[in-house]
Amino acid sequence: MTLSSPSRDVSGLRDYAFDWALVDVETSGVIARRDRVLSVAVVTIGPDGEQTGEFSTLLNPGCDPGPVHVHGLTAERLLGAPTFEQVAGRIGALLQDRVLVAHNAQFDYDFLAHEFARARLYLPVSRRLCTLALNRQVDPPAPDMNLGTLAAHYGVEQTRAHDALDDTRVLAGILRATLREAARLDLPLPLVACPPRQDVQFAPQPPKTPCAYRNPGQAEADGPLVQGMKIAITGETATSRAELVARSVAAGLNVMSSVSRHTSALVTNEAGSASAKARRAAAEGVPVIDEHTFLRLLGDVRAGTPHRGAAEGAGASGGVASVSGAAASVSRVAAAVPGNAVAAPAPMAAPASTAVPAFTAVPSTQVAAVPAARQPIPATTTVRPLAGRRVLILGGTHPAAAAARTRVVELGGSAAINLSRTVTDAVLLPGGEADRRLRRMPELGLPVHDEHWLNAPGTPPRAASGAAPGAASPATDSSSPEREADRPPSPLVLPRGGVVDLAAPQRDAAPPWHITAAWEPQEAADIDVVAFVLDEDEQVTFDEDFVFYSVPENPAGTVRLLTDGPAEQTIAVDLASLPPASRRVAVAAAIDGEATFGDVGAVQVTAVPGTGAAPLARATLDAATTERTLLLAEFYRRGPVWRFRAVGQGYNDGLANLARGYGVDIAD
Repeated sequence: MTLSSPSRDVSGLRDYAFDWALVDVETSGVIARRDRVLSVAVVTIGPDGEQTGEFSTLLNPGCDPGPVHVHGLTAERLLGAPTFEQVAGRIGALLQDRVLVAHNAQFDYDFLAHEFARARLYLPVSRRLCTLALNRQVDPPAPDMNLGTLAAHYGVEQTRAHDALDDTRVLAGILRATLREAARLDLPLPLVACPPRQDVQFAPQPPKTPCAYRNPGQAEADGPLVQGMKIAITGETATSRAELVARSVAAGLNVMSSVSRHTSALVTNEAGSASAKARRAAAEGVPVIDEHTFLRLLGDVRAGTPHRGAAEGAGASGGVASVSGAAASVSRVAAAVPGNAVAAPAPMAAPASTAVPAFTAVPSTQVAAVPAARQPIPATTTVRPLAGRRVLILGGTHPAAAAARTRVVELGGSAAINLSRTVTDAVLLPGGEADRRLRRMPELGLPVHDEHWLNAPGTPPRAASGAAPGAASPATDSSSPEREADRPPSPLVLPRGGVVDLAAPQRDAAPPWHITAAWEPQEAADIDVVAFVLDEDEQVTFDEDFVFYSVPENPAGTVRLLTDGPAEQTIAVDLASLPPASRRVAVAAAIDGEATFGDVGAVQVTAVPGTGAAPLARATLDAATTERTLLLAEFYRRGPVWRFRAVGQGYNDGLANLARGYGVDIAD
């Protein structure tokens, strides 16, 4: 591609006119509470798109610079550079009263917040914009969303990757180009209000050591204890609580902070206690052991069954991703991903009355591994009429729109929830005439079909008002610069209950997997995405394995909540670093208030192997009309293989009841 400098002028984009502070940091690692900033660059841009200021500097972190092979900043180069505290005032002045912009903005924001906190200063940022999140909304026809790839797509010259100043100048060009695309699509900017997280007291606690043994079940009244048993303690004890916990853990027991039906025994000297743990133990029939008996049993704890590691269990042949699910639509296969045909997984022990419906396994087609990230399924695979198409449903009642999106997937297409560059068609249901996105269709050249089109999608489309009759879809128009042959490979399209195997994670090599949930922007509902790290009993090991807006990271830092905008949130999971006891990571969404997911509409869930990478799989989930909590998706182990499943199970109860079902101690 020939690089050309994109226009700097964005003065006509009134709804996108802000004072911007574009930021890039190079760091000694990826954990903001622990690692340090090695270099920082800030470029300020006015509402008209013109640059108004610039500052960059190397920094002496006072520690090992970390991965020199990535950023090239050796300890010798940093020697003599100022400390962050010495330049914090100048950086703060550039950030003051501006929107912070970065590619993967939460990363840069978190590092700056911790550096300002170490300097005992306040980070003067109240809003931020992530160009990665904005480009996910625009969804340009680029292979991935990495900074270098987007620079090439938008014609922005990049000379020195991982140089903070050059990356910030590149970011400026990408921002200008993306704002123009957002204006074409009439997209709201995913601005994030920045909470007061500058104080390092909000950092997660040090990791707790997970129990190495499987839970053998409840203890007998007179013992013995077996390694892996889940033990809870309540009330006053003669032995200090810390010593009891330490001795229990050393013996191979799993000390829990709450009681559930999976608790093996409750240790207490107050059998008639009215504590929450004692009440729950009585309700669940959990044995109660006094302190004296427990200490005696600790002297002879029997050997337990270790958790199987990721490398153990049934073998898995390499080759392709495997997908299962009713009417599963697969347009691309991930190469070099282990797994044969996927059998239907065991029923999920959901913490509610309704189980996820069973689904039929669809055998995968074996394809030789190739260096490319994806390759087409062989021609013998059944071709569905909407394969490669991305369809946006406009209007309709919630049940009607949900049925239309389900039909799109059955026909091999992907159901969109927002207008983006990859949308190829729109279907107009009753009431959709008032949708503001409809007026964008002629300019974008998108065909608009009536509600009967999904019964026979091969029929000629009805052009949007103002478009030429019979206007062709960009996916089929051979003269279009974005015809299907030029588009990047589409992610796997999963139906509700669909499953795909993931590549085996390599410790210290594979980036965290991301489950991103997105929905149509809401005015009357606040939606929170949460995660639970669960063991084989479908229970959290400790309360801190419940990740949500107030605790955005679990103690080990292996599961994190990333806020990418008011209509998009991500759960990042380091599968390679999860202990063997962690068998599943469940991701859910909950509505704060009286609204339901019937009011919100569909939620799109995407599985991405790393920040900015091309997505592996995508599902569009419609709850029924009354649910306020929605189990979206999960990563779970099947033998040695991690799998991603699109769940889509709704619950009428709130988030607190879902958390209690997973063993989290929620105060009444």
